[in-house]
Amino acid sequence: MDAATAMAIDGQRAFGMIGAVLWTLLRTGAMLMAMPLVGTRAVPVRIRVLVAGTLALAISPLLPPPPAFSGLDAATVLAVARELAVGVAMGLALRLVFEAGALAGELVSQGMGLAFAQMTDPLRGTSSGVVGQWFYLAFGLLFFAADGHLAMVSLLVRSYQALPLGAAWPDTAAMLGVVPGLFGQVLRGGLLLALPVMVAMLATNLAFGALARAAPALNPIQLGLPVAVLMGLLLLAVLIGELAAPIRALFELAFAAAGRVAAP
Repeated sequence: MDAATAMAIDGQRAFGMIGAVLWTLLRTGAMLMAMPLVGTRAVPVRIRVLVAGTLALAISPLLPPPPAFSGLDAATVLAVARELAVGVAMGLALRLVFEAGALAGELVSQGMGLAFAQMTDPLRGTSSGVVGQWFYLAFGLLFFAADGHLAMVSLLVRSYQALPLGAAWPDTAAMLGVVPGLFGQVLRGGLLLALPVMVAMLATNLAFGALARAAPALNPIQLGLPVAVLMGLLLLAVLIGELAAPIRALFELAFAAAGRVAAP
């Protein structure tokens, strides 16, 4: 084999590797852009693209070869759209779990009287309550503490094994029903997280309401807000030690739903 032939073969291999990485980058990048924490405005776009490219470069040799490029036809466009849709659906399933924490925080804020304490949340790209941001950060810390980032990489690899590049979805209707089905479970999970504090704050507010009717001269309404805030902070300090198990259960639901997107 002469030098020219060897150079041509090496060039074909290089273009084949670049094509495999680019095909893998579609699903990986879409998932990271839709995920919580990594896919937020707090992380610069260049960092997100760099992380997605690194993951695609690492897992592409472990995957089956991508489909051969036959030109920019309708099949190629549909294949690209399918990869983006799968990645976004898996990332959205993980983001919904974090929104359960934000929902729990907003419900707790209502009982504590801190619903007016709104500030810009860079992790969600909107304004939210301080208690909701506290829950969101707690979910993020537990996500990394429970090796959720490693489970995310494993989920990506399994999704390519279940739904290889260029393959058709076995059941489109089942895939479309995964995220809406998870939405109800997330709402219930967020409500259950906030329920103990909500019940305690309801009892506190009812007690001050009864005191206001019995002795209005004491003006218990002015005492109700600081007492409610202190009671809520005390209950949150007690609750933080019990958050790991329910949050991990929500993470397991999210990863199971994200896995069903590729293999319904």
